[in-house]
Amino acid sequence: MRILLVEDNAELAGHIVRRIRSDGFVIDRVGSIDEAKQAVDDEAYALMLLDRRLPDGDGLSFVPFIRDRRPGVRIMVLTALDAIDNRIEGLDAGADDYLTKPFNLDELMARIRASLRRPGGERVPPVVIGGLHYDMDARSATTGGLPVPLLRRELALLDTLVRRAGRVVPRDALIAAIYELEEDIQPHTLTTLVCRLRSRLDEARAGVKIHSSRGLGYMIMSAEI
Repeated sequence: MRILLVEDNAELAGHIVRRIRSDGFVIDRVGSIDEAKQAVDDEAYALMLLDRRLPDGDGLSFVPFIRDRRPGVRIMVLTALDAIDNRIEGLDAGADDYLTKPFNLDELMARIRASLRRPGGERVPPVVIGGLHYDMDARSATTGGLPVPLLRRELALLDTLVRRAGRVVPRDALIAAIYELEEDIQPHTLTTLVCRLRSRLDEARAGVKIHSSRGLGYMIMSAEI
């Protein structure tokens, strides 16, 4: 899942980005409404973290644009404007959540996880492929009840493949889901990551295979098929 942070305070943004990346999410950061508009046009985000006091205006003025371009995106406002009227204004403008600064990063992550769940707070049943059980809410993989140890990008790759299990996921879609906008991605980068994930799953005896479709992308499926 890809997250966009719209925050002009570089120090605060750095703390937020590091915390979110440590939980396995892909996050892009921009510092203005104009930059955010370009990012929203270019990428499909599951969640947006939006500051209000931005160099080119109030972040709330950007919400209608987001809703028009990406109707399904979740929007969480992060701001120092903490009066009740400010919170009401933010929620009435179309935000899904409103968190005031300063905030605890663990609480931020909890709110992100809650926001990304399906409507009504329902938990998505684990996806089972071969001997692999993948919890899409917790973004965790287990085999035989034991966790599969994965690095951040290995987890992002697995998450993207599992969500489209049995179908070829194009290389461009995988790269967009795993890497940040500013990264320089070499032709072999994704191939190397796929090889690492295959090794992890083999070591865990997950009973799955990641098939390569030459020139197109990759697909995960049970090894028994």
